[in-house]
Amino acid sequence: MTGIVIVSHSSKIAEGVCELAGQMAPGFSAMIPVGGLEDGTLGTDPVRIMEAIRSVDQGDGVVLLADLGSGIMSAEAAMELLEGEIPVWIADAPLVEGAVVAVVEASAGAAPEEVVRAAESARGEKKL
Repeated sequence: MTGIVIVSHSSKIAEGVCELAGQMAPGFSAMIPVGGLEDGTLGTDPVRIMEAIRSVDQGDGVVLLADLGSGIMSAEAAMELLEGEIPVWIADAPLVEGAVVAVVEASAGAAPEEVVRAAESARGEKKL
């Protein structure tokens, strides 16, 4: 199963996105939020992201969704720390909409590449 890590500068945002996305796939347990710094301030930490990746990997790899550019940089640094130990993809997708679609796909057994494509398809969805 594809794991999913939600990266945000805010722990509350990461947790909220996971809560919302989880409602679309009850019972999906391979998703984890990682947000904020250890001291509770805003930011992203490559080591915490790496640990989150390890915790949700179930053998197929992990897809990351992040909120802002420096969150992507921290995710890329986490990937470097893993040194190829776990296959990881970063989806270029809106955080909330992308996470919802990603969780639905992953819970249906989609491969990581399919989960990324699904999440990235949310970029073009209109709200009005």
